Amino acid sequence: MKNNSADTTKEDFFPDMITELPEADIPIEGLHSYLVQGEASQIIFMEFSEDVAVPEHSHEAQWGVILDGEIELTIGGETHIFSRGDTYYIPKGVLHRARIKKGFKDMTFFNQKERYTLKK
Repeated sequence: MKNNSADTTKEDFFPDMITELPEADIPIEGLHSYLVQGEASQIIFMEFSEDVAVPEHSHEAQWGVILDGEIELTIGGETHIFSRGDTYYIPKGVLHRARIKKGFKDMTFFNQKERYTLKK
């Protein structure tokens, strides 16, 4: 069994069944993302190797579970800090932004079939 402590690296946090998925084309430096494509939605496993600030934006609904690390999310003007085991929900069309800490890992469900494309 793999070690899932806070000091894990990209190579050992997610099992092969995740890291062998196609990568999503998300233009964020230091992000590795693995895409599960459904008929009407996407699930993306994400891990960050550096601190990242994501500017304010909106899209279809999004739900996520924090697997490791910490994220500061501002959703509709309210700021919350989420860490391992927490979940969050961003309703469709609500403005949000994020400050993501190095080492952050999550699984995010997008209620949008084409939120991201495959990395080429």
